[in-house]
Amino acid sequence: MRIWLDMANSPHPVLLGPLARELEGRGHEVMITSRDHAQTRELSLSIWPTAAIVGGESPGSRLAKGRAIADRVLQLRRIAKASDIDAAASLSSYAQIAAARSLGVPVLTLMDYEYQPANHLSFRLASRVVVPRAFPRDRLRRFGARKRRVSMFDGFKEELYLDGVDDSDGGVDDSHGIEEHQPTRPARVRAVFRPPPEGALYHQAANALFDRVLNAVIARGDVDVIVLPRMAAQRQRYVHMEGVHVPDRAIDGLRVLRSADVFIGAGGTMSREAALLGVRAYTLFGGRLAAVDAELIRRGLLHDLRDKDAADIDWTPRTPAESDAARIQRRERATHLRAWLAGLIEELC
Repeated sequence: MRIWLDMANSPHPVLLGPLARELEGRGHEVMITSRDHAQTRELSLSIWPTAAIVGGESPGSRLAKGRAIADRVLQLRRIAKASDIDAAASLSSYAQIAAARSLGVPVLTLMDYEYQPANHLSFRLASRVVVPRAFPRDRLRRFGARKRRVSMFDGFKEELYLDGVDDSDGGVDDSHGIEEHQPTRPARVRAVFRPPPEGALYHQAANALFDRVLNAVIARGDVDVIVLPRMAAQRQRYVHMEGVHVPDRAIDGLRVLRSADVFIGAGGTMSREAALLGVRAYTLFGGRLAAVDAELIRRGLLHDLRDKDAADIDWTPRTPAESDAARIQRRERATHLRAWLAGLIEELC
């Protein structure tokens, strides 16, 4: 089959890359499109140099967002129509879902955030809706996802690809403007910060708490602080702050996480990545907390910092070593989840 994967946001290339390789390993041809939004284009082209770039940054107002999505639908529709697509899949790319269904192409959507307003569109149009088992059933019904079209999996979507990360990946090279975490230097805790997804439909408000915590950590003077911005405007905001390292281009965030003692995030995906990799992870998410994040908090893998401050962070240096048993289990979960998802896509045709 010819299968179309669309990258609409910066986590998508990392998440869908292993799925693309799984599909290709089964003999399918994979077509990639990517949006020029945040770091999505750069990350997509680093994996698929021939990916078609369609659409740009997310506008500010909801009306402008709607127009931008409609324009991207038309562009994607032209590409898909000319490419003889058999099936499509994405992490809830609304433009792809609408374009595919307008051509009669079956499409699978993967989603783990129950408060995303656009689920009303994607859950109704998608041929197959895939969610983690923690996703509230009442939200599925509210968004129009019929039971026969819903498939659930145990765990978290980030487990699709975390088997590719191990302790040997710790550290980052200085070509990106971040010092290597050298064992010979005086012991300092390394904290990685991920700013909020500003401008997203599910995160319209500013998150002043993120900057307050960041400034408090910088003021300590004994923490190596790395900020991984989502977009150019955020990079400009933080790159000139004294005591902060900001990479000069999109880098492998998972590799940075493996060198971290503490992670503080105002979004979703990277907070879950950190938690699942055993990094001491804190969330400052400004929107309504996802059920998957609440589950990680319940398990003690993610810590809620939203009504606290930097004084509540545990600054004990982390011992990153992972047991062989845990690493094998992580690999088995990823292999199973990729094969299961690929099978669902194959069933679409």
